[in-house]
Amino acid sequence: MTFQSNGASSGADSRHSWREYAQRMNRVIDHIDRHLAGTVDLASIADVANFSPYHFHRLFLAWMGETLGDYVRRRRLEAGALMLNHQRHTPVLNIALDVGFGSSEAFSRAFKQHFGMTPSDWRRSAPARREASLAARRNLDQVESKRDQVPGEGTGHDGEPLFKEPIMNVTIATLSPVRVAYMRHIGPYGPSISRFWQEQFLPWRHANGLERASCYGIGYDDPDVTPPGKCRYDACVVVPEDFVAHAPVSIATLPGGRYAVADFRGDGPAIGGAWTELLRRWLPSSGMQPDSRPFFEYYPADAYYDAVSGVMECQLCVPVRPL
Repeated sequence: MTFQSNGASSGADSRHSWREYAQRMNRVIDHIDRHLAGTVDLASIADVANFSPYHFHRLFLAWMGETLGDYVRRRRLEAGALMLNHQRHTPVLNIALDVGFGSSEAFSRAFKQHFGMTPSDWRRSAPARREASLAARRNLDQVESKRDQVPGEGTGHDGEPLFKEPIMNVTIATLSPVRVAYMRHIGPYGPSISRFWQEQFLPWRHANGLERASCYGIGYDDPDVTPPGKCRYDACVVVPEDFVAHAPVSIATLPGGRYAVADFRGDGPAIGGAWTELLRRWLPSSGMQPDSRPFFEYYPADAYYDAVSGVMECQLCVPVRPL
């Protein structure tokens, strides 16, 4: 069998093709997250990506490293795990239904197979996991920043960590929906996110004349629940209604509504600890719980940033509703 060639594709053509695939797969991932409670079938998902259903399953597996069915199942279980962490009074059955399982029994079997414990045990062990995660992140921050350990800092007699940081200033605000262009990073959170902003997103933002527009950072996954290599993060910038995005950048609308908003000032390694403190200390005593909208960081156009020290200002925003 012989094939006729019209010539090799140029590097520019290859990059355009890759970006187009990335944009389409981002649409698929976003669509799945919005429809975890419903039916996620191959035909409708392929239509979202504008691919043939006949080939889409193989394309998805090659791109994501897992089948569509395995991905949907994992995302449902991870979403359920986060709800168990933060919605302490919501019955397990309600959570099971909210993430697409037909019964609490089916949810419990799948959950135990994935996480190695029942949903009830997961919920009971949440405080201990948060403590261990906070300690690990603080140790990592100390190593990365090469700072000396602060004398006297450690654990109190009641097992509560002692922190030198002041209590966060948290307010409840009603935010309006906002249209953004976003670029997606999939991989571990931490230093790679800073590199992603500096090497990819900010140059694109500047090239498109958006350097005076406000930005958002959205971490969709909890690295204590989702494998680090599969964690999703979007770097976003506010764009006007007539702005047209080209692959791999996509357009989305951040939902409005009630948010708990906390002011943050510090360097990159410290922001993980700030999120943990917000969710571990403030949220449980607030009389509120997160809902299904994404958490995000808000960077006003005039937000402080020092390129030498890495110190920055932003607001940590958690979507909330009453318990």
